[in-house]
Amino acid sequence: MEILKTFTEILFPAHSRFFVTFAAKNIEGLIMKNYMLLQRTAILACCAIMAACSGKQTAGAAKEYATKVVGKEDITLSQDYSATIRGKQDIEIFPQVSGTITDVCVTEGEKVRKGQTLFIIDQVPFKAALQMADANVEAAEAAVATAQLTRDSKQVLYDKGVVSDFELQTAINALATAKAQLAQMKAAQVDASNNYSYTMVESPADGVVGTIPFREGSLVSPQIQRALTTVSDNSQMYVYFSMTENGLLDMICRYGSMEEALESLPEISLVLSNGTLFREKGRIESISGVINSSTGTVSLRAVFPNKGHILHSGASGNIRIPSEYKDCIVIPKSATYEIQDRIYVYKVGDDGLAVSAPIKVAEVSRPDEYIVTEGIDEGDEIVIEGVAMLHDGDRVKGQQTL
Repeated sequence: MEILKTFTEILFPAHSRFFVTFAAKNIEGLIMKNYMLLQRTAILACCAIMAACSGKQTAGAAKEYATKVVGKEDITLSQDYSATIRGKQDIEIFPQVSGTITDVCVTEGEKVRKGQTLFIIDQVPFKAALQMADANVEAAEAAVATAQLTRDSKQVLYDKGVVSDFELQTAINALATAKAQLAQMKAAQVDASNNYSYTMVESPADGVVGTIPFREGSLVSPQIQRALTTVSDNSQMYVYFSMTENGLLDMICRYGSMEEALESLPEISLVLSNGTLFREKGRIESISGVINSSTGTVSLRAVFPNKGHILHSGASGNIRIPSEYKDCIVIPKSATYEIQDRIYVYKVGDDGLAVSAPIKVAEVSRPDEYIVTEGIDEGDEIVIEGVAMLHDGDRVKGQQTL
């Protein structure tokens, strides 16, 4: 206070008494107010520090999470693959001669037998050509017979010395020429006979007739771009589908080799396009040996019996392949989290601390579960709920679930 009075007298000597009194009172009050403010601030700071310390002590306490002790079990899973259905034989029927269709002998969807007539192409010109070929053969046969007689006669006369060697050789050559012409005529006869038979377009196999884009009066030829129809042998159906390279490798590793996989794979099912399950079971009978470099997949073919002819060539569906896993570790997907396409779980150590661990899972899995192939051992305890709130080193108080 004495310092304040001296400072005031120096600044204001004429009014030192008044200002000393006034300044002393106001400055003293200001200091008291600031002192109280500082005191309150210090108290609040202490409270905040205590609260922070209390919070750290709380964070260090164990929190309760649902956990599970990992065990092994046998399960059967299934994986669906998009598929295309084809008949065992899908034969496109093209004409072998040109002409106008005079008769369509079948209807679309009709079951036909091998050798059954499907179409008839105008036979008149081909029948005439065959008749001409037959006549040419008869004429050639007569010419051969005449040449044979001439040759025999010349031989007799030659033996008697009546004709020269030149005349005999000429008769022999004439006979050879006649025989060659007969062979030509017979070849033309066969060709004409075949063309005539081609006017009756027959089914090359048992099956079902597809669409028929050409009708009576349509002009067709072997060069047409579209087939007359398709005959599909659907007594057995081929179902084609693709599998990823990883899926194929998993299959081969599970069974030892591709050949053993084909022998050991269980029967498969076919889900039709309307969602219903086809009543017959099928088997995978071939796996392509080449992986498509653009898609990274390999093609497989399964065969299904089609006794009721429910399946039709060109239809689509889904192949369902069951996979049996023995002594495998299964965990819920809620126990995992992903970072950069890697899957992790939190293990609970003996000290009660959570530790993140990367795992590998099988490609085939249930909608809400993973089959773990690496990263977890039988007897490990993992957190199965609330992993998004956990961090490495958090203390966990497990509530084990079945």
